[in-house]
Amino acid sequence: MISYYASRNGRLEEMDSLVEEGCWISLTPPFEADELARVANDFDLPPDFLTDPLDTDERSRYEREDDARLIVLNTPLLSAGDGDNDGIYITAPIGLILVEDHLITVTSSASHPVLKLFTENKVRNVDTARRQHFVLRIFEQTVYRYLTCLKRLNVKRNMIEQELYESSQNKELKQLLSIEKSLVYFINALNGNELLKMKMKRTDFLAIRHDEDLADLFEDIIIDNGQALEMANIYTNILNGTMSAFGSIISNNLNITIQRLTLITIILTVPMVIASFFGMNVTVPYQSGSVWAFFGIILISVLMSVAVIAYFRRKRMF
Repeated sequence: MISYYASRNGRLEEMDSLVEEGCWISLTPPFEADELARVANDFDLPPDFLTDPLDTDERSRYEREDDARLIVLNTPLLSAGDGDNDGIYITAPIGLILVEDHLITVTSSASHPVLKLFTENKVRNVDTARRQHFVLRIFEQTVYRYLTCLKRLNVKRNMIEQELYESSQNKELKQLLSIEKSLVYFINALNGNELLKMKMKRTDFLAIRHDEDLADLFEDIIIDNGQALEMANIYTNILNGTMSAFGSIISNNLNITIQRLTLITIILTVPMVIASFFGMNVTVPYQSGSVWAFFGIILISVLMSVAVIAYFRRKRMF
């Protein structure tokens, strides 16, 4: 599907067709037959400029072909998987193509959360005619999206930890595993994005070196990206320590439970041994049939069991 947007009085308005210069052309699924090929032909673009960003495993990079420039940037998306072991968030690339008069975006998500902010006019001071500035604003909102997702993951991790203190169930551990997978995706994507931005700054890919405002904005975006990467690394280390600690706690609790069951078995074995003597075909005490014989045997069994319990208590085993 192709959508056209242009700036009007500081707001983005959707247009029916490409009628002027300085428009934003958004390509999102579902795609009609030969739609991408038609766009590539209209703007004289290599076909892979439009197809590469649709590959979820595409790395962050930039490429130049004649007057067209492609930027592939990895962004966070909410996972569509319903399994307990699926990551909460995944990353998917978005393609930013700068042609002579327009900016083209290509994404495999029908409702991309970053682009949705622009289409719903939740980002102020956006001018589609200023292509470099528009690209930097997309970079900026992508970093903010990473930071927001990281904070949500950290809050969810804290909630799961509180639940694990009360009950050690597989459900909570699986949720921690899902958070860990999301953090791994984020670290890889943020690393790639940081290298991309550093290369773009060094080569002046956007031709903004002489524009102080845009250069400062780009520098701030690189700093924020580094902050997001550092946060992802810190949360990953905390999560790894948490899962390791809870694994040790669960193992220790299991050992304590087995030890207690073993001690209870030993304590119950004492009266069983005494009672088994009276099942032998030999003469044993208290076979005279006295009414106190049964109670005396019970008393002896209880006293010996209490003695065993006292011994285990002294050894701090029970």
